[in-house]
Amino acid sequence: MTKTKTALILYGGWEGHQPTETTGFFKRELEDRGFSVSLTEDLAALEEEESLQGYDLIIPNWTMGKISNPQAKGFERAIEAGSGLAGWHGGMGDAFRGCTRFLFMTGGQFVAHPGNVVKYSVNIVDHDHPVTQGLGDFEMESEQYYLHTDPDNHGLATSIVTGIGAPWVRGVVMTVVWTRKHGEGKVFYCALGHRLEDFEVPECRAIISRGLAWAAR
Repeated sequence: MTKTKTALILYGGWEGHQPTETTGFFKRELEDRGFSVSLTEDLAALEEEESLQGYDLIIPNWTMGKISNPQAKGFERAIEAGSGLAGWHGGMGDAFRGCTRFLFMTGGQFVAHPGNVVKYSVNIVDHDHPVTQGLGDFEMESEQYYLHTDPDNHGLATSIVTGIGAPWVRGVVMTVVWTRKHGEGKVFYCALGHRLEDFEVPECRAIISRGLAWAAR
């Protein structure tokens, strides 16, 4: 008998990224894939190490905010033990800015979105990975994240920075979708997804939905 995979979504932080709405959206996506999904707005859940390590997937959807050292340690131990870590846009890429343990796991950090909402292309660079297989390049009109990234990341998609609002970085090739490992845990991140409307772009929705499922133990 196949065990039902379990996921925990931690949601909160800055309301501009619609944490409640986007959490509900991907809760349904995961349930459609057979996951049992739990939700919490209480970061104290990260200190409950035994129960935390029981989840196959942990999704932070918490733009900015602060995390305590015991919470960070509990989070990291769960991922190192094999729970997957996955997320999108600021919910993961701009969560817990002051916590280096979390940044080490994530593999990158938001630093700017020059021009705010701009039109840009997303280019698939690994066509064989389960997250991007069968998808072609596509267009977005949203925040284009400029990120500081880990050289150990495995890039799945890139975007050429428009430079609107910051012409000195025009033409930079930015990795916007990546995977990595942290201990025994698989890690997935997608920089797309500023607002709920972004998920109406089929490729954006597919990449995040597939990435969440891929990262699960």
